[in-house]
Amino acid sequence: ECALVQILASVPPERLFDLAWATTVVEHALQRLREECESKDKLWLFQALSSHLTDERDEVSYAKLSGELGMAETAVKKQLHNMRQRYRSLLREEVSQTVEDPADVDDEIRYLCASLATGIQ
Repeated sequence: ECALVQILASVPPERLFDLAWATTVVEHALQRLREECESKDKLWLFQALSSHLTDERDEVSYAKLSGELGMAETAVKKQLHNMRQRYRSLLREEVSQTVEDPADVDDEIRYLCASLATGIQ
């Protein structure tokens, strides 16, 4: 615990703010996606695929997911593709609520990704 406090104390406040903002935006988008899936009786699908939303293609074992879900690989790929598209759309909506000019959304999304990628390092 002391090590974490020391790390956080050494991080510039603006970096902590950016990380908190990015984390909140992502959490809101994920929560909305979860609620949408739940309303369509597909919470099980969200639970199975949501951890793969930001994975690269070569990081996802469609064969393993197919076996776990009892679905054809092509169906798993399609469901994950659709879920990723919807997640990106929801993320975009969340980010758009934090900017004054809609033209800034793409820059803010890049900044959000950079903030999450660097974390508190």
